Amino acid sequence: MEPLNFLAAIAGIDRLYYAKYLFPKIVTHKNIPETVAHLRVTKQSWQEGKMEGEIKAADYEWQFQWHFRRGKLLVKPSLGRALIYEPLGRFLERSDYQLEPGGDYEFLLRAKL
Repeated sequence: MEPLNFLAAIAGIDRLYYAKYLFPKIVTHKNIPETVAHLRVTKQSWQEGKMEGEIKAADYEWQFQWHFRRGKLLVKPSLGRALIYEPLGRFLERSDYQLEPGGDYEFLLRAKL
């Protein structure tokens, strides 16, 4: 007996129902949409504890201020901000000490913009 049939029989669940609802389609890396975000650091001040720059992804453009001592991120304009705010915050938290003014960087967004 196949493992799926065996587990379904133990649980008293129809095999199709079990497979469809308890194990939804597994999303592989190939199936996840991606967009490359391009980041440029324009200013950095260790004394003020902040970094400024711009981001471009698909047809969107934003400016950001990262106050790394306070862990505060500001992104303007508001159009499309929800798409970039969390991924940018994670990227900056992970990499801010490696970023330099004038540097160009890229990271992946797990969405198609």
